[in-house]
Amino acid sequence: MTFARHISRLGGLLALGVAAQAAYTIQDSYDQTNFFEGFEFFDYPDPTNGFVKYHSAAEANSLSLAGYANNAVYLGVDSTTVNPVGGRGSVRVNSKKTYSQGLIIADIAHQPTSACGLWPAFWTVGQNWPFNGEIDIIEGVNLATNTTYTLHTGPGCTFSQGDCNAPGSGNLGCGTASHDTQTLSDGFNEIGGGVFALEWTSSAINVFFFPRNGNIPQDIAAGNPDPSTWGSPSTSFSGSGCDISSHFQNHQIVFDTTFCGDWAGKVFSDDPVCGSKATTCQEFVSSNPSEFKDAYWLINSVKVYSENNSSSEKYAAIPKPFTA
Repeated sequence: MTFARHISRLGGLLALGVAAQAAYTIQDSYDQTNFFEGFEFFDYPDPTNGFVKYHSAAEANSLSLAGYANNAVYLGVDSTTVNPVGGRGSVRVNSKKTYSQGLIIADIAHQPTSACGLWPAFWTVGQNWPFNGEIDIIEGVNLATNTTYTLHTGPGCTFSQGDCNAPGSGNLGCGTASHDTQTLSDGFNEIGGGVFALEWTSSAINVFFFPRNGNIPQDIAAGNPDPSTWGSPSTSFSGSGCDISSHFQNHQIVFDTTFCGDWAGKVFSDDPVCGSKATTCQEFVSSNPSEFKDAYWLINSVKVYSENNSSSEKYAAIPKPFTA
């Protein structure tokens, strides 16, 4: 997908299993009119040890790595600097509010394209990782063609997909591959994107995907989503092996793009294509900026719906190390 990259500057000062049927009401809506008021920039060292430099809001905007394009939210990476000092420039943003249960619907027009060394993700996470949980909705590395849905928790949470605290630290977690090439990178972008929905209740964590060229439920566009009418989710985590309410609490919504690190870097040489391009992941990412010219997110909207007026809270987030 191509678009005219007229990046609008951010105005003002940018301060730093199936769940039971539920009625959902809109709680928060983030789009090109207010996204950067509801999301903040993470500009600390990457907790996943990536070869990346996350920029502040002001830096990202001045470098045209964050802004608005095609009436959507643009989040990109540095695709021009050769041998960047301290890592390739990128952005990581998280919602200022935290959420416990509810329905999160993300309409996305473009994901970072497939590229050796790349590790993009759309996810939710609580503080004190992994004890308040993490839900990975879109995630893949290097030349992966489909997303992997993964949960990470502290001890005592197991679903049919496995132990979410595996291998005892939560780093691997429990998950399942989608096997749908339209869910990630090039396959996703070729169809103009689509809609991901996370339904999170006390009894189940369900993820739905609706491709742009498919049948996106009309109730989503109408603002009255009813997951009970959507059919089977792409994946569902449920069962008596995990008390969801105690293992998943107060999550921020996160978009980021990192490079190499604990996953993409670790398996870089396992991919015959990537392994043939450079000896190490960092060497390739450092020397080939043009490979990442299409490594951007284009987000139409993120909408959060609450069930029975479930609460969200805003707090002064103190970044703490955790592993995605």
